[in-house]
Amino acid sequence: MGARKQLKLGAMLQGISGNVGAWRHPEVPANASVSLKFYQQQALAAERSKFDFVFIADGLYITEQSIPHFLSRFEPITILSVLAGVTTRIGLVGTLSTTYSEPFTVARQFGSLDLISDGRAGWNVVTSPLAGSEKNHNNRKHPSHPERYAIAEEHLSVVRGLWDSWEEDAFVRDKESGVFFDPSKLHRLNHEGTYFKVEGPLNIERSKQGQPVVFQAGSSESGKDLAARSADAVFTAHGSIEEAKAFYKDVKERAVTYGRVPDDIVIAPGISPIIGRTAEEAEAKYQEVASLASIEQAIEHLGRFFEHHDFSQYPLDEPFPDLGELGKDSFQSTTNLIKRRAKEGGLTLRQLALELATPRTPFIGTAVQVADTIEQWHREEAADGFVIRGMLPSFFDEFIEQVVPLLQERGIFRTEYESDTFRGNLGLAIPENRYAVERV
Repeated sequence: MGARKQLKLGAMLQGISGNVGAWRHPEVPANASVSLKFYQQQALAAERSKFDFVFIADGLYITEQSIPHFLSRFEPITILSVLAGVTTRIGLVGTLSTTYSEPFTVARQFGSLDLISDGRAGWNVVTSPLAGSEKNHNNRKHPSHPERYAIAEEHLSVVRGLWDSWEEDAFVRDKESGVFFDPSKLHRLNHEGTYFKVEGPLNIERSKQGQPVVFQAGSSESGKDLAARSADAVFTAHGSIEEAKAFYKDVKERAVTYGRVPDDIVIAPGISPIIGRTAEEAEAKYQEVASLASIEQAIEHLGRFFEHHDFSQYPLDEPFPDLGELGKDSFQSTTNLIKRRAKEGGLTLRQLALELATPRTPFIGTAVQVADTIEQWHREEAADGFVIRGMLPSFFDEFIEQVVPLLQERGIFRTEYESDTFRGNLGLAIPENRYAVERV
């Protein structure tokens, strides 16, 4: 990848992310996660700064210990449909589970969003690692990690097949002749697999970007393999450039083994930049936000990743407990990282819980320092872009007001949108309809 390749930027919108206590800060709307005004303001600010997309995360199970802004938050498709009406160029990415959804419904929802937004929809494919999700879906057994990814592979294949139900010019809509559509360009999928049986066709036509952009979130071996085979973009997270470069190289090389080229996949880690007039001021801002999370909240938050394990039973100031394989069937890549971080850093339970409650990234400093770090990661093939998570609204504002102009001056981030579709702005090709290809 050359140094002049354009950087991609997304903005995560979900109330306040990255800290279990940030909602208590004076500048944060207490109801941010269900405030339409807040979402609209954030989305429009991102679009004015020429971001590629906004990103809505989601989950299917809550407890009294969940992050406050997760207790009541908008369902992604609903809020993205509203945002489609107030924006014109920015991509709209929403999370939806393959484990607890039907392919036909998913294909129809994102196909509809793609038409509503005139070619700007994206689906973040997740397998619902959170134990407890099954209790809200007929209490069926929560699949193991390997099975969830097997389901995801088939689910995504079915959705993409349904998105090809109609060829691009299938709808004639000729009032004079009375011909509404060309029957030869309508196709039934007739899928019968291990987990799904779906006939089709889908009752929504293609948008001008062909199909919604497919994101994949998950950094386990199974997650990386799914991304390399099938994803257009990857949402991930890394604590260092070395980790990010290794992940980037791994996924891109896997993609090549599946007959793809490296640029077929956009890799975008999530980061929480904090900007200060000095590095010391930026650090003070981080500490201010970190102080909003109590140790009790941090311990509860940690348990969420380990199938709601009760960490309050362990001494806080002794080494992180040996949990064996606990976590392998939930947030596998995250729990593996937590265990490794605890072992390599010799961290106590208190230290690790507080660190996870307010994640620290290398993107804390002056605007120039943060821009330098972003450029380095981009130049050294650690990332094609980033998903910006603002711990506070002002942190996001400071990023777009101070860092984005520096990236534009350096020629690595756009000053105007290149396309009117999400795929076009990401530099991704329009997927050819499989049946139209067969016809040639």
